[in-house]
Amino acid sequence: VDRSKKTSSGEDYLTINVKGAVLTEAAIIQQYIADQVPAKKLAPAAGTPERYRLQEWLNYIASEMHKGIGQLFNPAMPDEYKEAVKKGLAARQFAHVEKSLAGRDYLMGDFTIADGYLFTVLNWTNFHKIDLSAFPNITAYMKRVAARPAVQAAMTAEGLLKAA
Repeated sequence: VDRSKKTSSGEDYLTINVKGAVLTEAAIIQQYIADQVPAKKLAPAAGTPERYRLQEWLNYIASEMHKGIGQLFNPAMPDEYKEAVKKGLAARQFAHVEKSLAGRDYLMGDFTIADGYLFTVLNWTNFHKIDLSAFPNITAYMKRVAARPAVQAAMTAEGLLKAA
């Protein structure tokens, strides 16, 4: 399937799959990628209690963090509502993540795909002028994740950092 959503035979892929994609949803795509290179240990083994904890985090990030911060990209959203969303995020979602990071470097102890996802979503706070300084565990976490070589490379590739 190419960008025009046509199969190699010329058929409209949207008649086969209305979503127009093979895999969608960030949490699923990330698990698929992690499972392709299990030696990197970006996700615990399938069927383990740790994998279900990872899935819990991925779903929390998607439904609470991504959904919450992501809506702020809507230019039609009134400023008053944006401020209410920001206050709600600080009171609930950021407070939960702050508490969860107490005494640990990453969400599950070791770096996983959930950390990559959370870092991405929390990095959007920069675009929306959300100050995270009231959350020292989150602030330290963001610095720790940002310092990872693979994160540096990805952010450079995305134009979020200047090439060294």
